[in-house]
Amino acid sequence: MSLDKSRELYKKASTLLPGGVSSPVRAIKPYPFYTESANGSKITDIDGNEYIDYCLAYGPKILGHANPTIKEAIIKQLDKGWLYGTPTDLEVNLAEKIASLYPSIDMLRFVSTGTEATMSAIRAARGFTGKDKFIKIEGGFHGAHDAVLVQAGSGATTLGKPDSLGIPADFTKHTLQTPFNDIEALTAVIEKNDDQVAALIMEPVMGNIGPILPEKGYLEEVRKVTEENDIVLIFDEVITGFRLAMGGAQEYYGVTPDMTTLGKIIGGGLPIGVFGGKKEIIDMVAPSGAVYQAGTFSGSPASAAAGLAVLEVLEKEEVHKKLNATGDAFRSRLTEIVTDLNLDYNVTGLASMFMVFFGDKPLNYQEALKCDKESYLKFFFKMLDSGIFLPPSQFETNFLSTAHTEEDIEKTLSAYEANLK
Repeated sequence: MSLDKSRELYKKASTLLPGGVSSPVRAIKPYPFYTESANGSKITDIDGNEYIDYCLAYGPKILGHANPTIKEAIIKQLDKGWLYGTPTDLEVNLAEKIASLYPSIDMLRFVSTGTEATMSAIRAARGFTGKDKFIKIEGGFHGAHDAVLVQAGSGATTLGKPDSLGIPADFTKHTLQTPFNDIEALTAVIEKNDDQVAALIMEPVMGNIGPILPEKGYLEEVRKVTEENDIVLIFDEVITGFRLAMGGAQEYYGVTPDMTTLGKIIGGGLPIGVFGGKKEIIDMVAPSGAVYQAGTFSGSPASAAAGLAVLEVLEKEEVHKKLNATGDAFRSRLTEIVTDLNLDYNVTGLASMFMVFFGDKPLNYQEALKCDKESYLKFFFKMLDSGIFLPPSQFETNFLSTAHTEEDIEKTLSAYEANLK
């Protein structure tokens, strides 16, 4: 496999972009491949190499790349214009659809990224409660804003820098942490900070460090303890929203938070973010209330059009039933491969999310860190040479899409077996 063009482009990119990339997780050593195009389940680099893609832009492409229905909706909107700076019926229609699918959302605000969504959700929860402190789950990733960049998952974990320079200590002094799947630790943190905690923000399934699944009853206990202590429960469903089910993880597990953040899939591949929740909370957001939030690209007509298109396909074609069954079968086959090779590895995931952990199956961030990251990275390059593109980190989630064919999956399983030996 030749990567000559990517290598040369990386030299140029390194003089213009930090690390030659626009996001840390894309910084594959010694240099990444640079993409030329993508279609369906495949992604093609500038050297002409084609890969079956299980990264899928880190989650948004549930229908695969260049889905014709979404493409048509975007083109139709582009003919009308793609940014107005005024309200549109598209954002109202998309908001109505989202609210009908998520019982936790009475009202919502569109933003442009998941980072904006989580930042604004925490601000709204603080404004609503009048409290300053909030809790996040250790290793959970909620974007790159100052208050949550503490023991972060995703790229920050891969780099071994859970904190970041440039963030004053005062900005994170109100950020409390507790391990995933540990209700006793959560209760202890709440009791220690009696009546000072505004919110708990958490991924109901940890997607940027795994996936790591909640143990049975854990989310229900989280819901109970937050209600008892008047703490706003925020489910960060930027990854799981519309991925596990139309109503996300909260539908999948039957647990309803006070607020929800969304992104990725809901934009059909274009930039978008959403924070929503109970009317009494969201009604405090400007201009209705005194919690300020604004954005030039919020409610982008192109993103809203793409979002409506992807939801129509997901709902009309009952995508989740088939895709989740494919995920179950795929993980079962992977488990057989790992078992037959007598490897001390573990396959985890749910719905259309999966990962092979090079070590014991983790229940939280600290356990995930014990996995063999170096061996995983060697395995990643072997898979890349086999024409399979996985996230270049043990601490990310692989995704299936409706575009993946039986042939794709059989080729992928064969590559797993050959490269795990």
